[in-house]
Amino acid sequence: MGNIYWVHVGMLCLYGVLILPSFCQVDSGDAASAVYIVTLRQAPASHYQDELARRSHSFRHGTSLRRNRLHRTRLRNVTKPVRSHSYYIAQAHDSLLKKVLGGEKYLKLYSYHYLINGFAVLVTPQQAEKLSKRREVSNVVLDFSVRTATTHTPQFLGLPKGAWVEAGGFETAGEGITIGFIDTGIDPTHPSFQDDKSEHPYPVPANFSGICEVTQDFPSGSCNRKLVAARHFAASAITRGIFNSSEDYASPFDGDGHGTHTASISSGNYGIPVVVAGHHFGNASGMAPRSHIAVYKALYKRFGGFAADVVAAIDQAAQDMVDIICLSITPNRRPPGIATFFNPIDMSLLSAVKAGIFVVQAAGNTGPSPMSMSSFSPWIFTVGAASHDRLYSNSIILGNNMTIPGVGLAPGTPKNIMYKLVHAHHALNNDTTVKDDMYVGECQDASKFNQDLVQGNILICSYTIRFVVGLSTIKSALEMAKNLSAIGLVFCMDPLVTSFQLNPVPMKMAGIIIASANDSKILLQYYNSSLEIDETSKKVVKLGAVASICGGLKANYSNDAPKVMYYSARGPDPQDSLPHEADILKPNLIAPGNFIWAAWSSLSTDSAEFLGENFALMSGTSMAAPHVAGLAALIKQKFPHFSPAAIASALSTTASLYDSIGKPIMAQRSYASPDLSQSPATPFDMGSGFVNATSALDPGLLFDSSYEDYMSFLCAINGSAPTVLNYTNQNCLLYNSTLYGPDLNIPSITIAKLNQTRVVQRTFQNIAGNETYGVGWSNPYGVSVNVSPTHFSLANGERQVLTVIFNATSNSTAASFGRIGLFGNQGHVVNIPVSVITKISYKYNITTS
Repeated sequence: MGNIYWVHVGMLCLYGVLILPSFCQVDSGDAASAVYIVTLRQAPASHYQDELARRSHSFRHGTSLRRNRLHRTRLRNVTKPVRSHSYYIAQAHDSLLKKVLGGEKYLKLYSYHYLINGFAVLVTPQQAEKLSKRREVSNVVLDFSVRTATTHTPQFLGLPKGAWVEAGGFETAGEGITIGFIDTGIDPTHPSFQDDKSEHPYPVPANFSGICEVTQDFPSGSCNRKLVAARHFAASAITRGIFNSSEDYASPFDGDGHGTHTASISSGNYGIPVVVAGHHFGNASGMAPRSHIAVYKALYKRFGGFAADVVAAIDQAAQDMVDIICLSITPNRRPPGIATFFNPIDMSLLSAVKAGIFVVQAAGNTGPSPMSMSSFSPWIFTVGAASHDRLYSNSIILGNNMTIPGVGLAPGTPKNIMYKLVHAHHALNNDTTVKDDMYVGECQDASKFNQDLVQGNILICSYTIRFVVGLSTIKSALEMAKNLSAIGLVFCMDPLVTSFQLNPVPMKMAGIIIASANDSKILLQYYNSSLEIDETSKKVVKLGAVASICGGLKANYSNDAPKVMYYSARGPDPQDSLPHEADILKPNLIAPGNFIWAAWSSLSTDSAEFLGENFALMSGTSMAAPHVAGLAALIKQKFPHFSPAAIASALSTTASLYDSIGKPIMAQRSYASPDLSQSPATPFDMGSGFVNATSALDPGLLFDSSYEDYMSFLCAINGSAPTVLNYTNQNCLLYNSTLYGPDLNIPSITIAKLNQTRVVQRTFQNIAGNETYGVGWSNPYGVSVNVSPTHFSLANGERQVLTVIFNATSNSTAASFGRIGLFGNQGHVVNIPVSVITKISYKYNITTS
């Protein structure tokens, strides 16, 4: 592991790009100029590495290239030849640009050379057109924006007594596995990422070749044996003139907090005390506390990120030889074109999967509407968000004995004492009126208030949309209340604030936020009914309402966990922007994503409530994805030769369908009243189910798919051959163009349109001991299913083909669901979810014809 020192040229700070003075004269503010991602027909360096691997294999083992598809070998000793080939590719990019655009203004931002052969360049549409007509060029795509999809969970997932025991305990869990995070960076000073927390040997993986960028914000020594590499990618953002090096940090340092949070969920050190606002909330640990972290910063708080930077980050992560890539990011819109799968990010990730890298992505926070999924491709493992069993609740008891629930990580008022309530509007000084300051009810400025009216009382403030967008903060209100000697603070929800996920906020004094506008109305009705008002002056002469705040520092534990959170994006998977449904199940599964404690950047400005804190409580599919990335590291550690599809199979087939008390997992169906609008979760809500960390390390049977299978799937999309050629430089004539979505050998079956009948097959391999299985299934409504064989026995290493026949028995466009279960006599249970959307029966066809 080495350091890299970056040279700043004007505004640009680019690694691996030769910037000449003439290039820097490009006017990035010119409306005609834009960033394009250009792909060339020549193979990238990773394909060259595959050729070296084949030659090496042939030299050692003769000419036979047959191998077990479950075991994807990654060549470790060809770094120098590959880097030479990469240098040659970068030179070819410069040569092409000079040849096509010689004498014109342009700016090459990146050379992509490992996963795809191409570059990102700032040019005019006319120049992009010139490039697209070159014989060497296969594809030219306009850059697009992306965004982030924004503890106790090891215990909830059973790691201490299950998966960690399999790995030899937390001291070795994930050791030797490197996870690459494409996110907002990392705070290297956080104790979750130090490498001196154990006396156990902790070497950097020998195959890993990443380096650590060194800047003033990210000084030498920031990386260690835990944090093994860190870089940042911002060239596309810089060309748009929206990058601010002081606010966005022109370094891997995390000025947002999101990247630090996600990295610690996967790989944070074990047993780090969580202390926020002076209160202790237990100890934190990542899913794989001994795994290694490689950071590729490509997202920023103020503007999100851009595909050109993300692809550069993915390309570098793959070249550095990470084992897993975790993306807690999603595109801002569905990719246009023939299919959602054809976009620069997903196609670069396909090459990453070909190189043996397991890819995890957040589903997106755009639920609960159907087809709100923001992660599309079958080679990407998509994770939705679920609750877990630990909750933080708060409440306020009114003088009329009514208790109103709320949130807030805050102490309560002294027990058995009721305090007067005073609304902000009734505690103003003589120089302030509501008419003069319409926002005074938000309690942001102590100078507007009369301390004599506030002191010793509970102050009522308004939680408006200005808190949501950051114009007002809980922290400012708390400081104001403290300065005015209030005993506590209660926020009533403005009815205009809807569809907003309110995380419990840390408070150093007694306080509560009433999250419901209806409950807030009840409190205000009680308060107003208790006031004594002078009929002449219309001023309040006596406060009659009293209350006590219970406090929300103590965790409560719920039996109805997990459940699918309302914001978690849902299937079916959109195949295109129209959208039509794809024959692919998304999400793949769900994992803890709601109210997750994890590390926080010390200089983060993403959440004013956690400013300056070392930990934060966050919710989103962004928090769910790194849970799965960490658990994948445990699988990779136990089975180092598993292909990405094999890891996905182990996670999917062992997922749980039931909550902690054995009832079916529920899914929230609305923003407004999520707990009042629940129904049993379907595969389009939760995929295969809720991740089961311990069972995933002993799956029994495995389904596998290869790069060639994914290529055949893409080629089977009607009219896709030219697009496939453009992105991969491979001709669909070389692949089976009849491998449709239902035919991919994945551990689920999704049929978007069942026209009378359909036969589907699945092949799996036994990786456990000798075992006999029985097969059972449930029919989706309007469909008859027949599975054969119904019993089979397999020795270790043996394979079995399962044939499933679907017949439509009624006509419907509503999705229906079933399951196929394989039950082994040694305790293994394999779960295959089945989804059928449109059904056209034989009887309907006879009638209409």
